[in-house]
Amino acid sequence: MDIEVVDAPEAHRFEARVDGAVAGFVEYRNRRDAIELVHTEVSPAFEGHGVGSALVRRVLDDFRSRGVATIPTCPFVTEFIRRHREYLDVVVPRGRAKLDTD
Repeated sequence: MDIEVVDAPEAHRFEARVDGAVAGFVEYRNRRDAIELVHTEVSPAFEGHGVGSALVRRVLDDFRSRGVATIPTCPFVTEFIRRHREYLDVVVPRGRAKLDTD
C-alpha cells in the first residue's frame, strides 16, 4: 500500500492518503516551542494495515528533519514513541522522561 503523507495546515492536521483518499490523519496544534500532536484517526476501511504507524513515523521524521519538537498528547502517538524510542529526540525535553519507561 502506497501511503502519501501531507500537511493540511488549513485543517491543522497531517493526512495519510491512499490513492488520493484520506485514510487517516493526525491533528495538531502549533505551540510556542513545539507542535502538539493531539489526535490520530484512521478510517475503518484502512485499519489494521499500518496506516496509523506509517503516518506517525513520517510526521516524526519530518519534524526531525526540520528541527521541530513535538508534544505528544495523543495516546496513539505516545504509545508509538514508547515502542520506538529512537523518536524520543523529537519530543520536547520536558516530556521525554514520562515516555522513556520500560
